[in-house]
Amino acid sequence: EGVISWAFFFRARASLAGKGGDFKAGEFPLREDMSYGAAIEALSGAPPVPDTVTITIPEGLSRPEAKQLIGDALRGDYLAASVRSRRLDPADYGGRGARNLEGFLFPATYELKPGQPVSALVDRQLDTFERELAKVDLGYAESKNLTAYDVLTIASMIDREAQLPKERRLVASVIYNRLSQGIHLGIDATIRFATGNWSEPLKESELAIDSGYNTRLNPGLPPGPIGNPGLAAIEAAARPAKTDFIYYVVKPCGNGAHAFSSSDAEFQQDVERYNARRARQGGQ
Repeated sequence: EGVISWAFFFRARASLAGKGGDFKAGEFPLREDMSYGAAIEALSGAPPVPDTVTITIPEGLSRPEAKQLIGDALRGDYLAASVRSRRLDPADYGGRGARNLEGFLFPATYELKPGQPVSALVDRQLDTFERELAKVDLGYAESKNLTAYDVLTIASMIDREAQLPKERRLVASVIYNRLSQGIHLGIDATIRFATGNWSEPLKESELAIDSGYNTRLNPGLPPGPIGNPGLAAIEAAARPAKTDFIYYVVKPCGNGAHAFSSSDAEFQQDVERYNARRARQGGQ
């Protein structure tokens, strides 16, 4: 990066100074074209303590996933800190049976002081959630007898199912249409939430799990959100596209796009196309 001119001579100088093994890991502010001696001294000292800790939580992550992302950047247990809060009561949004704050922990980038408790992050997430939800018109969802908590639950599924922004409202329309027609949602992301298996293929035993989050076996919405949705997903869940779609399947090699259909016959054709392409590509 232009700090030193020759790596070989820099290593030799550090070895002669007896400091070749003293360099510390971390982030150091260095100048372009600084002397070898000054660079060696800078890298031999302790890295400066950052003034802030930056934590970015992507849209749709569940509480356990967010905990893994936060790591030890803050003090305390994120799961314990996000069970309940004086700042927000899920019952005020229709979530009277909510067991924790899943769905309300707004995903964004937050800057906090090093060593702060994770409860400080939770408070920031809840404050941001209330501010962002105020931007959403829930009128249409309420006309369908859905609460704000229901909208968050739908939005959390949308964030898992729709990889393309233009498909969020289409996925929402499938969920709404299935709910109105009494068709099981059959969204495997809800099973992944119940089992904690977000990355491996689902086993037959997992698909048959006895859980309210198994939307293959249970009608209606799952008991609550399966993650913490972003604003775009919440808006889509509050006002879905007007379609007659009740099925969708991933398009083969479609970069996350789905094929949507309104009849079982169309759906089976889409599934056959998917399976045929997958077979031609050795299961990929």
